[in-house]
Amino acid sequence: MRTLTIVSLSLLASGTLAAGEKKLMHCFAFTVIDTASEADWKAFAAATDALPSKNPAVSKVWHGKLRAPLNIFTVDAAARKTLMAGEAKATGDVTRVQRKHGVCMEMTDEGALKTYTANPYHKEWMAAYEKVRVAGTTTFDIIGQ
Repeated sequence: MRTLTIVSLSLLASGTLAAGEKKLMHCFAFTVIDTASEADWKAFAAATDALPSKNPAVSKVWHGKLRAPLNIFTVDAAARKTLMAGEAKATGDVTRVQRKHGVCMEMTDEGALKTYTANPYHKEWMAAYEKVRVAGTTTFDIIGQ
């Protein structure tokens, strides 16, 4: 009975510590290259799946098609200047880019994000990634509570 109590307390304590972790989720959505081949997509998936074993900054990874496209709107320079000056409305040309795929990487903390791109495997992964995406991404990071 004493052993069971010790094991239970250990599990409870480890669960409490895990709840307080400040992990970081690094996510980005991207626009696909329409002419990317099936081989390009397989190489990207394999390279992405390998990230946790090849780059110690990454503990888990998810990737795939977004449930719904993410629309990114960009306004021309004159409209941007008006909006940045504090105006709520502006008139001008607007362009739309759709992001249809994404990747999220769980990292131990904000410090891991800084070492992520310095890891030698990042260059290899980027070579596969660049064959399936149009340059430019929409990126955000979530800090765990």
